[in-house]
Amino acid sequence: MEKITADRMCFGLSPELDKQSFCCFLQLAGGTEFSETLADRVSTDEIDDFITSFTRLMKKHLSEHEYHTIFLQQKRSHKQEKE
Repeated sequence: MEKITADRMCFGLSPELDKQSFCCFLQLAGGTEFSETLADRVSTDEIDDFITSFTRLMKKHLSEHEYHTIFLQQKRSHKQEKE
């Protein structure tokens, strides 16, 4: 996937550009200063809504292994540790 910068993000023009923009958006959202600032300002209900929606997307599109290794950045999943 081609990487784009924040100044080139836009949505709704093409599926490929949407995916590139979404990737950039997620990377920007993962920044420490941004995440701390936003987390300090949102309500408990907003947190719950976001986590519910984001978790639903991950369950739909990631395997359990991908969830543990890519999202949680674990070398092994809990399932593998029990074996």
